Amino acid sequence: MRAQAVKLLARREHSARELAVKLEARGYPAADVADTLAALAGKSLLSDERFCESYVHHRVARGYGPLRICHELRQRGVDGALIEQVFGELDVDWAQQLAQVRRGKFGAALPVGMREQARQGRFLQQRGFSTDAIRRLFRSGNTE
Repeated sequence: MRAQAVKLLARREHSARELAVKLEARGYPAADVADTLAALAGKSLLSDERFCESYVHHRVARGYGPLRICHELRQRGVDGALIEQVFGELDVDWAQQLAQVRRGKFGAALPVGMREQARQGRFLQQRGFSTDAIRRLFRSGNTE
């Protein structure tokens, strides 16, 4: 089982919960999985902090907002305090990220009319940006 866990970790970082779910799905007993995960964490082969940092940087680079990233990390079993810590250390201008994502999808011109604003707003909300941030972007006229 340890070899299987290391093989999964060699492909990409996993949270402890993700790895436990994958190993248990392969038929390994939960107690053995817990022991294996503890041993891997002791040797720094498994780290929720490293997973969280890697995941956040990857998702930011793909144009996702903070709300969606936090939600996805919670689904993967990452502790809320760790998520806050990683986001606290993160150097991202979310307003600029929002403007960049909107511009990449819809072009430089801001939406004209409520219907187009609503359409673009829905897209940005699905990407994980708050309604307030989207409204501020539309009001500011910032198309950087």
